Amino acid sequence: MIAQVRSELTRYLRTETFGGALLLIAAASALIWINSPWGASYTTMVETKLAIPALHLDLTLADWTKDGLLAVFFFVAGLELKRELVVGELADRKRATLPIVAAVGGVIMPAIIAMVVGHGVAGMDRGWAIPVATDIAFALAVLAMTGSRIPASARVFLLSLAVVDDLIAIILIAVLFTTTLKMLWLLIAVLCFAGWALGQRFRIGTPFLYVPLGLLSWYALHEAGIHATLAGVACGLLTRVRPDSGEDVHCVPAARLEHFFQPISAALCVPLFALFASGVPLDSAVLSKLFTNRMSLAIILGLLVGKTVGIFGFSWLAVRLRIAERPGALGYRDMFALSVLGAIGFTVSLLVAELALEDVGDGSAAELAKAAVLLTSLTASLAGSALLLRRGRAHQARRDERALQSQE
Repeated sequence: MIAQVRSELTRYLRTETFGGALLLIAAASALIWINSPWGASYTTMVETKLAIPALHLDLTLADWTKDGLLAVFFFVAGLELKRELVVGELADRKRATLPIVAAVGGVIMPAIIAMVVGHGVAGMDRGWAIPVATDIAFALAVLAMTGSRIPASARVFLLSLAVVDDLIAIILIAVLFTTTLKMLWLLIAVLCFAGWALGQRFRIGTPFLYVPLGLLSWYALHEAGIHATLAGVACGLLTRVRPDSGEDVHCVPAARLEHFFQPISAALCVPLFALFASGVPLDSAVLSKLFTNRMSLAIILGLLVGKTVGIFGFSWLAVRLRIAERPGALGYRDMFALSVLGAIGFTVSLLVAELALEDVGDGSAAELAKAAVLLTSLTASLAGSALLLRRGRAHQARRDERALQSQE
């Protein structure tokens, strides 16, 4: 069982690394496109309506990527969270304590900094949630590219932290961005989730049950006034992850669904969302406001300072108070480097920026917030990469020294 769980973790890391690379390409393409002479065509594409009148869905292409494609991303996140809680790193209380404490610190500190710096600014009553989320794909991609020589426990710690971090961000989205609630549609969504759970309970495996339930639950939440991506999380968390007696772990529904949907999420859904969400005009007006506007400063400081201090500070405190234990072979300097990577807030941060600021002013606030997220994520990835490369050289020097001593 342990070997199979490790195999699943390895596969997950590889897929997220590939997805992170595509995410970077998509984001860079959007930035280049919107700031090129053909920028108007990008705006036209983003604002193109793809409506389904019979279902009262009057959404733009950007809305479909935000509400539709990200539901797949959150479904995979829900499956991964369920696996981690039941048979993964978070199933063991002793091993789970450190990433959970780190994730909580990585949410509390950015929120406090954003609230203090952005106090009184329009939109920051909910915009404080923008810097609280770490991007799994982006962070793991940077770790894979620059941290190959540090202990493998670093990858497990970062993944577990990001999974808990995403759970908290999902809860915040549900609480902060549910304004009007239509109880009939909410009841329909609950019935769909109950049907999904019963199907898992009675070991029903046909997609002719789960596909209609998943689509209907998405639509019901959308009509109820709750962000529809939460349907993906709920379905993921209700999927069976523990194998029956004599059943191969790879045949469990959660494993099969993750094998199928994760490449779609990593290679298609998240990059397309990045393409539609990252197109920020970087003109002189935006650039001049980045370091003078209190909202953008709240996001930059919340991510870069809040995430780093929150993750590392809470982790250090938990170890010192003997609440948790450091992963094997992972030093405090390694954990600091990983904490800097935690400041990479991309997918969920961009989503929250759009949700929190879409009705503020003429839309310039959302564009400025997204520019702050992009700038900070780039800074955190470069700083984290430099620290990881340095730590990698230190670990390699120790391995070389031990090998030399063993030969003597």
